Amino acid sequence: MIKTLFISAFLIISGIMYAQSPIGVWKTIDDETGKAKSHVEIFEKDGKLYGKVVKILTAGKENAKCTECKGALKDKPINGMQILKGLKKDGKEWNGGTIIDPNSGKEYKAKMTLNGSNKLDVRGYVGISLVGRTQTWERVK
Repeated sequence: MIKTLFISAFLIISGIMYAQSPIGVWKTIDDETGKAKSHVEIFEKDGKLYGKVVKILTAGKENAKCTECKGALKDKPINGMQILKGLKKDGKEWNGGTIIDPNSGKEYKAKMTLNGSNKLDVRGYVGISLVGRTQTWERVK
């Protein structure tokens, strides 16, 4: 009986912690068109968050390459590409990292904030956070 209660409590606490973390798979929503574009898996490595494209949802673009990217990412497939790098928890947000826009090939400073348990506000910006744009991603269940 005690073992069952302990396991139940552990599962409930784990579920609550997961809901308060951006770790998982998110559906990206284009802030200009409102259409779903891809699934991005956010994961933790060495205390920082990273994200890679795991599925492209736009028909006909499943095998798209980052033709506008520079350096090692030039002409690499977008599917599987790491687009979020090095975000650290800072209070209620994660910041200090970067995000790549595979359509333009540009890299921006990034920050993200959970908006409830199933929405994630991801902001890419230049210089200061006021000069940028935000997308709201939805958690994939």
